[in-house]
Amino acid sequence: MSHISHHISNQRDTVIELQKKLTAIPALGPDNGGQGEKEKADFLLSYLKKAGYDEIIEINAPDSRSSGGYRPNIIARIPGKESKRTLWIISHMDIVPPGDLKLWESDPYILRVEGDLIYGRGVEDNQQGMISSILAGNAFKELNVQPDINLGLIMVADEETGNKYGLPHVLEEQKDLFTHDDLFLVPDFGSPDSKLLEVAEKSMLWIKAIVCGRQCHASRPDHGINSLVASSAFVLRVQDLYNYFPDESELFTPPGSTFCPTRKEANVPNINTIPGKDIFYIDCRVLPNYQLEDVLSRVTAISKEIEKEYNVKITLETVLSEQSAPFTDPSCETVQKLSRAITSVLGVEPVPQGIGGGTVASFLRHQGYDAAVWSTLSGTAHQPNECSSIKSTINDAMVMACMASPW
Repeated sequence: MSHISHHISNQRDTVIELQKKLTAIPALGPDNGGQGEKEKADFLLSYLKKAGYDEIIEINAPDSRSSGGYRPNIIARIPGKESKRTLWIISHMDIVPPGDLKLWESDPYILRVEGDLIYGRGVEDNQQGMISSILAGNAFKELNVQPDINLGLIMVADEETGNKYGLPHVLEEQKDLFTHDDLFLVPDFGSPDSKLLEVAEKSMLWIKAIVCGRQCHASRPDHGINSLVASSAFVLRVQDLYNYFPDESELFTPPGSTFCPTRKEANVPNINTIPGKDIFYIDCRVLPNYQLEDVLSRVTAISKEIEKEYNVKITLETVLSEQSAPFTDPSCETVQKLSRAITSVLGVEPVPQGIGGGTVASFLRHQGYDAAVWSTLSGTAHQPNECSSIKSTINDAMVMACMASPW
């Protein structure tokens, strides 16, 4: 293991080169205005084949909106001494849009390196975890060392916009791929100090609210019904949800459920027109003890009150609804082996916690697999000037290698 760690520790140039190539490929899903992950997957497939990975499987999910007409998912596996068990490391290829380019200090699709930090869209979410898993796999291949158990790398599509074409599709198409003796690591959330080991997630509910009034000239508001005023009142009433769902859990930060109005679509393009239609979205992260149908029912009740008070018509659409999966037991083998590896390599004691964000681990947990989410991250995902640490990428790769072949 010390030989493997020494090899991985010298892979700075590999990290930079892979990040440079991957960042230059904007793997945006169609729902985010892109063509999907095909180009990125093509690069990864070519790289893994040249690296000599023994088993590579492509599982494509049909999607006519995407380049090639599908969303790609990649599985690469290295045989271990014990062939019946696999350590699966699951990352995702898609990214989110860069947002306002004026907030970036450099082109988000051209890698910028400053010492230990690299900047660009996707470098942390989720290319850091993906590259760590590749470094771990490469070490076994390049040193001709067989891991104790199989090492499997999975790179999925569509994590950022609902997962329909990603891991759930893989689980459906490859029903015999996983066993309950396997270990599962998702390097898609973490803390800068490496201590956060995620074993639970809040439920997620995204709601689209369409508020319809009647458009008119702004000089004669009496001829119309201002949808923006009604929409604004609705946004303020969203805060009432905190009173209806007040429970807290020390496992999570923040400890309670959250209900946040977020995106708002444009209404009228000019100042002197009262809008007749207004659309906004609500992001709900709900503690597992609450049912999402109860949250949606309460939002519906609020919308009916707004309709009556402002004489508008409101339609609610569910964009995403994911009831949280059962917790991963901190005493399970996956968490215990990961914890020992973190302590051995990094010298820190990880703490099992819950998070408000969603990862693909939830799909594994729903099917009874013990999945852990861990990585050493700076926390800049989805932000302007997203950055990633080269040192953390390398250290996390050592942890992954240690899980597959503990010293």
